Formats: sequence, structure tokens, C-alpha cells
Amino acid sequence: MPIHFGTDGWRAVISEDFTFANVRKVAQAIADKAGDRGLGIGSPTRLPNPQSPIPNPQSLVIGFDTRFLSDRYAQTVAEVLAGNGIHVWLAQGDAPTPMISYAIVDKQAAGGVMITASHNPPRYNGIKLKAAYGGSASPADSQEIERRIEQNDADGEPIRTLPFSDAVAAGLITRFDPLPAYRSHLHKLVDFDAIRRAGLSVAVDAMYGAGRVYLRELLEEAGCRVTELRGDLNPGFGGVHPEPIARHLQPLISEMSTGRHQLGLATDGDADRIGAVDPDGRFIDPHAILALLLEHLVHDRGLRGSVVKTVSTTQMLNRLADHYGLTIHETPVGFNHISDLMLSDNVLLGGEESGGISIQGHIPEGDGVLMGLLLAEIVAKRGKSLSQLLHELMEQPHIGHFFYGRDDQTVTPFKKSTLVAGLMARLPESLAGVPLHHSSDRDGVKYILEDNSWLLIRPSGTEPVLRVYAEAHNREQVQALLAEGGLLAKGVLAGMARG
Repeated sequence: MPIHFGTDGWRAVISEDFTFANVRKVAQAIADKAGDRGLGIGSPTRLPNPQSPIPNPQSLVIGFDTRFLSDRYAQTVAEVLAGNGIHVWLAQGDAPTPMISYAIVDKQAAGGVMITASHNPPRYNGIKLKAAYGGSASPADSQEIERRIEQNDADGEPIRTLPFSDAVAAGLITRFDPLPAYRSHLHKLVDFDAIRRAGLSVAVDAMYGAGRVYLRELLEEAGCRVTELRGDLNPGFGGVHPEPIARHLQPLISEMSTGRHQLGLATDGDADRIGAVDPDGRFIDPHAILALLLEHLVHDRGLRGSVVKTVSTTQMLNRLADHYGLTIHETPVGFNHISDLMLSDNVLLGGEESGGISIQGHIPEGDGVLMGLLLAEIVAKRGKSLSQLLHELMEQPHIGHFFYGRDDQTVTPFKKSTLVAGLMARLPESLAGVPLHHSSDRDGVKYILEDNSWLLIRPSGTEPVLRVYAEAHNREQVQALLAEGGLLAKGVLAGMARG
């Protein structure tokens, strides 16, 4: 199977396609490209700061998560890069993706590699490409890596590698701790003193991922009493899909139901996503988190800037942006699209329904650790739970009540454009009894109804899953929309199967 980079890197099943041989192929292609001009270095506007020094094209950062063999895969990539004369900063242990991304900027490297499959099931591993600005490499960069892999295979080009010990001795591989620089940066973005004054009790569910220890230690540094769940090293994630959504967070929900904590936080496999649970055990989804963050940044901190959201993200952001006179942008799913706008616009908040969120002053990268600290700051400053704050926000006439749901269906791979064409050819006059206002095929097919509720059908860009999303003004309407969306998708997929 050809190596293909999706919305956020290359992901494949360990030992099936994600093998050491294929990892070496990818690493050699990255080395070839880095030798030309690095990852993402094409325009000064794509650098972290136009006045900052040009990143060193012969230096890359490598990090890895807690998955099976991630540390060995990272070492393998480092050996290939070193074999091509590229200096490597290799993390000394597993670490969150956003911490590694920040290290790229801090080290003024040309880019980086993160060995992770993020929130994918345990049988997967993957490679995320990071550019000099600390965010995901551009689609053009990813396509160039794919092209170089194919060309190297066709030409029989050898993979140049240097044994790890020899590379270390030659000064081509340097182990480092990414935490100190990252911690210093977070102190500029989070009010640690406000959190400390509140003396919060927080439960943290690391889901056995790369956020383990880090979020707990930073919250403890801010004066919180922290109970960490699933913080051990467990490459199989306890058999659980490491995505911080309600059905995967029962340990955290149970812990929060004891009433001992003011806030529950969860990060995914590589800690670039955030989930939250309230003191009553209620899951707080990323839509609510985004709305609360935007309200906090504008109302409490007095900050301004544009708002970026993906097509699958809540209309509450639109309502808030309109209320505060902020420009809002809607992009296809994938944080790389948000990253692009953060590099060219004064973005206050950018986020997606999966829980990848970043803010003004930070790298253009989803960061579950930073968002967890900001949620602690909100609870500390407001003295109320997230549920209480969300209820107060939705009671405002300029917002209103919104509810969200998502269904995932495992499917055999299919061509996205064919599904979209089939759905657009069968547009319904109404859904869940509400007339259709308009539709969009920007990323999948999105149906926007006359009451401002919506339904979205799109395939995942990272795994063989069809996602059906819905947001409405009550839970019953959400369930009705999801059911009708599932039927629409099945009808088109069945037609595609028949040819």
C-alpha cells in the first residue's frame, strides 16, 4: 500500500504497513526535502516571527508518544536523518505533540517529526510532519514527501543511515528535555497565580497518552491538588481508543461523580486534544469548551482577534463572534487549515470539534495541555463549574441553547468525491422536520437548516470511518438529525457499492 499523508500525517497499522522499513523510507524523503529548504520554509510569513532568524535547514526535532515501539521508531528516524548529515534534537522521553512543536520554534529548527497516531486505536502508529513555525507541515510539503518516497523507490535510491551511538558521538543526535522551554512559554499564556489562589482540586485523565505527568505537574505547579488517572506507561492504552470523548472517559466520569473535584480534564494519545468533565460527572464537549474559552478571552481578558473554526464546530462561536464584532472563518476539518490562518491573520482562537484548540500568542497547533490550564484558569477566576458557566452563557439571548452529537460508522474505504456528489444529488427538502436553508460541500456535505441547526456527513481523514455530526437546539432534534444523516449516508454508500 502506498504511503499517504492524510489531514494530519501518515497513519497505518503497526507491523502491517507501519514498519521500520517504511519508516526509514519516510525519514529518507524528509531528509531529502529538509536538505533542499526545510519543512515549511518558503515564505517569511510562514515563520513564527518575520524578524526571527531563519531556521537552520540542517536541524530537525523528533518527538514520540507512548504507543508501542514509538521510541524505537523515533530513534530510527533520527538515524536516517543523521545519516544524511542532519542534526537531530531527539526528545529524551515521550512528550505531547504541542511540546515538541514548540521545541521546533525554540530550537529554531527547520521542522520536526512526531511519532504518534494521536487519537487512533492502539494498533495504529504514525508520523506527523511539523514545519518551522511549530504547526503541521503544509499539504504541499506532505505531497512532496509522498512524491520523494515514490521517486526514491523507482530509482532504487539507498537509505542513508548512521548507527545511533555513532550519530550521538558525532554530535548529530542530541537528546533533550522539551519541558523547560515549553513551561516558560505557558507561563506567558496562563494566569498561574489566579489558579493558585483558587486552590482547585482537579482530576486528570491522561488516557495512557503522552500528556501523562506533564499536565499533572503543571497543575500542581499552579497550586492544584491533582488526582491523575491512567497515567502509567501502557502502549496498548488499556485497550481503549485514546480519544477524550464521553464514551472513552468512564474512569474520569466516575472519579468526578465522587464530588471531590472542581474540574476534570482529559487529553488524547498525543495530548493535542482536550476533553473536560464537570463535578457532577457531566462531559463538557469541545464545542462548549471553545465557547467558554472565547467568552473568557474577550470578556474577561479584553483580547481581540478573529475566530477560526472547522465546518464541524458549533454555531455558538458564530453567535459570540457576531456579538463581540469579531471576524469568523470556517475551514475544512483538520488543524492544518486553522494553522494556515493563524500564520496570516490575528487569530484570537482557533479550534475544531475534536478538541484541537490554540490561542493568540501560541504556536499554530492544537494543545490539550494549554487548554487544560486555561480551563482551570476560567474555573478559578469565575468560581463556578464549567456547566454553570455554559448554562449562563447559553441563557444569553445573543447565544441560545445548542446541543451536539456525533455518530461514527466503520466503512470500507471509498472515494470521498463520489460520496459528496451522491449526497449533493439527493438533497432533502427538510431534516428532522425543519426546512433546509442551504448546503455546502466544502468538506463532506453540510446541511444548514432554517432554525440554524445543522447536519454534516464526511469521511474521517485519519481512519476508515464515516462521521455524521449534528447540532440543534434540543437533544431530541440532535438524535433525529443523526438518524436521518445515517440513513442518507447508507443510501449513497449502498448505491456506490452497486456501481
